Amino acid sequence: MAVSSPDLKAFLVATPFFGGLSDAQLDRLIAMLVERRVDGAATVVAEGASGQSMYIVVSGELLVSKRGETGSPVCIARLGPGDFFGEMTLIEAQNRSATVFAKSPTVLYELTAASLYAYYKADIQAYAMVLQNINRELCRRLRRAGERITAQTMTPGERGDDTAA
Repeated sequence: MAVSSPDLKAFLVATPFFGGLSDAQLDRLIAMLVERRVDGAATVVAEGASGQSMYIVVSGELLVSKRGETGSPVCIARLGPGDFFGEMTLIEAQNRSATVFAKSPTVLYELTAASLYAYYKADIQAYAMVLQNINRELCRRLRRAGERITAQTMTPGERGDDTAA
């Protein structure tokens, strides 16, 4: 079921995914969203599965995990209201890169690849803005991942806490 409400619109405007869109562009995109309710302890998407949609978190808490070297899941992120996930399957035709699991009852809004394509056909400038917003978020995530990797591989002296001297 598609959604529309002033409260939802105000919430979505404050998320990075919808930045820079005019009211009319935003209304068109909101009309394409479908509400999904997920019980706590449910898997929303599974690593390795095919995917054709992304999700915006309206309420609830989710955990993102990837299989480690031993095959056990490793938590790599926590998501909450305003975050989005699954966007990589809209950009590249690859399977899901991680598992997303609802830690609590969650409300999501789904945007399918077919809807995003219809958005492209209706307003290429708005579509370009949405892709730019997705790219910005992917860059932020890549930067944070690089910082975490660097922090884990640095020696105490390299981190600036000169306890090794």
